[in-house]
Order: sequence, then structure tokens, then C-alpha cells
Amino acid sequence: MREQQGDGFLQQLAQQRDPAERISVLAESLHAEESPELRALEKEALSENVPIIRPQTRGLIRCLLEMLAPSKILEVGTAVGYSALVMDTYCPSPCSIVTIERDPERAAKARENFKRFGADRITLMEGDAADILPGLVGPFDFIFMDAAKGQYIRFLPEVIRLLAPGGVLLSDNVLKDGEILASKFAVTRRDRTIHKRMREYLAAISEDERLCTVLLETGDGAALSVRRRGACGQKTE
Repeated sequence: MREQQGDGFLQQLAQQRDPAERISVLAESLHAEESPELRALEKEALSENVPIIRPQTRGLIRCLLEMLAPSKILEVGTAVGYSALVMDTYCPSPCSIVTIERDPERAAKARENFKRFGADRITLMEGDAADILPGLVGPFDFIFMDAAKGQYIRFLPEVIRLLAPGGVLLSDNVLKDGEILASKFAVTRRDRTIHKRMREYLAAISEDERLCTVLLETGDGAALSVRRRGACGQKTE
């Protein structure tokens, strides 16, 4: 368990009255500890209010990497490079990682972090994923979608094109702190576009015959999609 195990952890668990929150606290405590270097980067990112993957999502990614042993990984949304470095650290097989980031400041910070970690398997592409994705050559065995939530639906056609048969697409933060479950009238006006687009995205990956999708409560909600193998369920590209 993490450092919170013991009396402090039990007290934290007891303070959570919502069963879902208690399960979340317990699940996070049981995840395998990350490396000291990644832990330091995690603390640095959180102190600067940079959104990074939550412990449960990190644990899910580690399990998927062990299961898939991917040779090619694509990440849409680098931020400061934390999740790409998690994948680089824990992927059990030789692999290459392509990660895309639109924000110049975050891309510069990610490059700095990749250099600091000696992560020469990671290639950072700076720019709008909508412009970069059509030029990429697949297939990718594992794709991690963690960009601007309102853009997921925009990137989806190219992401599916790039996903290998039997490959996995993991879409992070799809529940947006539960807002996606609420009526659009219960969402603030400024968030309604994201709310609408994320619902469209969840419907698209659930109804597309090329994909088999399950929605998970992990972290802030994750959608796990597997591209079906063979001709069954395939649409013409």
C-alpha cells in the first residue's frame, strides 16, 4: 500500500461516508507504488495545478501495458509528460511512444522532463492533434486519449483508423466529475458544449461496430475500447 497505510489511512477511510468515495480511497491505497522519480514529477505537476492522471488510472494503464505488451503507443494530450513517462517506465516490451501536445509551454516542459528521464523512446509532436493525426502511420497497439475533453469526438475517426485490430483505446476523464451524467440544464452554460460533445463521444465509441467499449468508474471515469479483430463488425475506412 501507499504511505497512507496504517492508522492515518484507516482514519481517512472512516471519514468517507459515501461508499463510492470509500472504495476509491481503498483502491488508490492498494495501487503499486511508483518510482521515486515519477512520484517527484507527480508532486511537481500537482503543485503547479497541471492536470495529470489519477493513481487509479495510472494503475489501469500499468495493467493494460502488461496485458498488451504494445510495440507502438500513441498518446493524445501530453501535458508535462507524466503519463507518457509512466508508459515508458512500465511498458514491459520494447516500444515506441508518440505523444501529441498543442500547448507550447506544456510541450516545452514535457521535452525537458523527457530529457531529464532519458526517455528516448518518446517522440513529442507539437501542434493540434486534428492536424497531426491524419499524417501518422499506424497501427498503434495502445492509444491513450487525454486531451481537451470537447475535442475527443473530433479526433475519434483518425484514432480508430490508427488503432490496431485487438488494440486498446483508453479515453480518460470521460465523466467530468459526474457532470456528464447530469441533464444539460443542470450544467453551467459555459460547460454545455463539452457536456454535449462528451456525450456524443461516449455514444460514438459505444455504438461503433468496430469497437467493443466498456465505461469504467476509474479516476474521473474512463472508457476502455477494444478494436474488434477480423472482418466482423468492421466498417469501410
